[in-house]
Amino acid sequence: MPLTITPLSGMPLVKHGDDLSALIFKALKTNGIALQDGDVIVLAQKVVSKSEGRRVLLSSFEPMNEAMTLSKETGKNPQLIQAILEESRKVIRKAPNTIIAEHKKGFICANAGIDRSNVEEAKGDDEWILLLPEDSDKSASEIRANLEKVTGKKLAVLIIDSHGRPWRLGTVGMTIGVSGMPALVDLRGRPDLFGRELKITQVAAADELAAAASLMMGQADEAYPVVHVRGFPYALREGCLDELIRPEEQDLFR
Repeated sequence: MPLTITPLSGMPLVKHGDDLSALIFKALKTNGIALQDGDVIVLAQKVVSKSEGRRVLLSSFEPMNEAMTLSKETGKNPQLIQAILEESRKVIRKAPNTIIAEHKKGFICANAGIDRSNVEEAKGDDEWILLLPEDSDKSASEIRANLEKVTGKKLAVLIIDSHGRPWRLGTVGMTIGVSGMPALVDLRGRPDLFGRELKITQVAAADELAAAASLMMGQADEAYPVVHVRGFPYALREGCLDELIRPEEQDLFR
């Protein structure tokens, strides 16, 4: 089956408390898509965070000593740095205007995933920022369960975010939450075209799909935060983000 990736038009601006599953189901109907077994719904992190009330005012963070020190070293707003620290396990790298941190869920990214793009402006001098969902795997599982309940189909859900990468410029879609599909596909033991046994090949299938979906979502004012996918080439199973996180003792580059 060919892989088809369809951005859903008609999604409204999401607010705290909105039922994302209901909004997605309505958008699917608007776009003439009836869900089938094996379909995958991919969501941009921003709509999940907004629905879960993860939009917070920058002024709500009181900078502590570490934040003030990092502000002097990087030139970044000390309140923003305090937010980054509260969302992180630890800071991995720092440079002028740059903080790379290990998020509380284990993945490494700039600013612990805190974002200000496509977030409404606050009144006065204050500013809204958007934190990542508390538990993206749980969020994906809840959305999946609701959609499966109303459709009777076996589905999968990905929540993705845009991350930078070492050694390469530009951001790419990456998985931060997964339910109902493999995050990592282990091909070790299978033969290649010439019968050689694969020894180390593991496919980050969720990240590959996240990158493709992100390409369709866009990064600016396209307003396609939800994508429908049909033809995912691997068997569905329960999966989780932890499958993709390289253990620190195996990380040669930190």
